[in-house]
Amino acid sequence: MKNWPFLLLLSSFFLQSCSVSPKGAYSKDAIPAAPDYSRDEYWAALPWKADAADRCPPGLANLQDSAAADVFFLYPTRYTGRKGQKGWNAPLQDAAFNEEVQESTMQFQASIFNGVGRVFSPYHRQAHLKAYFSKDTASARQAFELAYSDVRAAFQHYLAHYNQGRPIVLASHSQGTTHSLRLIKEFFDGQPLQKQLVAAYIIGIPVKKDAFNNISPCRDSLDTGCYCSWRTFRRGAKPRRPEPEILVTNPLLWTTGEAYAGPELNRGAVLYPFEKLRPGATDAQVHGPILWAKKPRFPGSFLLVRRNYHAGDFNLYYLNVRENAQARVKAFLEKAGK
Repeated sequence: MKNWPFLLLLSSFFLQSCSVSPKGAYSKDAIPAAPDYSRDEYWAALPWKADAADRCPPGLANLQDSAAADVFFLYPTRYTGRKGQKGWNAPLQDAAFNEEVQESTMQFQASIFNGVGRVFSPYHRQAHLKAYFSKDTASARQAFELAYSDVRAAFQHYLAHYNQGRPIVLASHSQGTTHSLRLIKEFFDGQPLQKQLVAAYIIGIPVKKDAFNNISPCRDSLDTGCYCSWRTFRRGAKPRRPEPEILVTNPLLWTTGEAYAGPELNRGAVLYPFEKLRPGATDAQVHGPILWAKKPRFPGSFLLVRRNYHAGDFNLYYLNVRENAQARVKAFLEKAGK
């Protein structure tokens, strides 16, 4: 699964259109066992635990031991309807599924932040991919509610036992962002905890420019207490509708205008293999409610024909996101006089 971003870029259409849907309506009798976040095995990433979020491409270092901040990361949908994935929510006792989470999103996405802060990422009973598309909206809603209840419980445990007043970076992708939006509204927006928010990188689904009452989009590369968001498509892709209210951050410029950022500003993508940084892999330009990027080149990229680069939202800009989060933490600490 080392080539996860590449494979998912190629297969996202088939995951949506061909995956097995949950069997029947949502049933409380079929709910997977709840996690106990006091036990390390229910965390996909912890700073004192050996996990794939600790890994680094050559030239980078895992700095969690000396980090002044924390990162709370929520991964995208990996419960997609492959063999045996027939429930509305992912079970947490499936060792093969948990290993896939490690080798995919923990390695390729969460690892971005191991140079920024201590990385915390909870396994949770995430909703099945089909919950986003199902006509059984009542069951889908219950699936998302259960998933968020786990995220909420994990975050409360993190606050009570691990945070100790440290600055917090929030990061999420796809379904992770579905839950991050709720988490920010409940725990940060206008709440005492807002003063600990360095920034939120909440990407992969549409996020509105006025998503929160008291937290604004990031204005530049060093703004803090703010949030960034984007969805990446191949240059030339046309949005389904204008959606002027959707926030799009350019991850090469860290602004929201439509200025073009050339590939020379791309510090390094991580696509395939993980062990290789690819400077100049692609460019970036805000285009209405989406981010445009030219087709990246990597082994097998000739097969990449889809225009939706959803799986590469973070990875196309791996080193830029990492360095920007580091810069924001530094700015946050300087403002706090630390």
